[in-house]
Amino acid sequence: MFLTPDGELFIQYAKRILKQVDAVESIFKEGTTVKKQFSISVPRASYVSYAFPEFSKRIERNSETEIFYRETNDYRVINNILKEDYKLGILRYSEQHDSYYKSMMKKKGLVGELVTEFSYVLIMSKESPLTKKDNITFNDLNGYIEIAHADPYVPSLPFSEVKKDELSDHKGCRVFVFERASQFELLSKNPESYMWVSSIPDDLLERYGLVQIVCQDNKKRYKDILIHKEDYSLSELDNIFVEELIKAKRKVFSDN
Repeated sequence: MFLTPDGELFIQYAKRILKQVDAVESIFKEGTTVKKQFSISVPRASYVSYAFPEFSKRIERNSETEIFYRETNDYRVINNILKEDYKLGILRYSEQHDSYYKSMMKKKGLVGELVTEFSYVLIMSKESPLTKKDNITFNDLNGYIEIAHADPYVPSLPFSEVKKDELSDHKGCRVFVFERASQFELLSKNPESYMWVSSIPDDLLERYGLVQIVCQDNKKRYKDILIHKEDYSLSELDNIFVEELIKAKRKVFSDN
């Protein structure tokens, strides 16, 4: 026996209602303190991770607060909001998929607000031979090791098509890594490697001995969109995070 699509939808709502019933019972038990919660799923973006510790400094240390912060891909960002009760998410996608994402969000009862638009830049070790070039082209990257996220995802495309669409044509070794800090370590220790990223804060580049370079051949534009359910009102903690996110965005993209 299998659930119909309507049955799957019913189960999702039923689970959500039962969670809320449990939460209400917990709140009104004698002596129970209501916990504040903040939850967000984000892309592996340095300006977002730069904002997160600043946000944490503004949380009252003695308050009953739970924070959930997860770096992941677009599929899990959407899934976490719809099925795992995460409140906020940030989608990152190419401009060419803008109409698809807007249509998809409308169908799923999500709303979004633009955080920033950008083109990817290159980062690499200060010792990389590529840093000696006046202008790096796509062809210059052939023969070097490309570091890439291991789980690129566009809901409308199969994984093989996403890899073809999202990852540049590359002649040479490509290493897929899930964890962002490991990517930076690899780039730092191997001057024959490089990675495409959104702009990186200067202090993070300095920490890992990296440099950031614009590639004139790269014309592709991306968007980061803050999303949540259309019936959700941002909490005090949500608004504090958004403030720090905008500050980080302005600092990182203006500095670079």
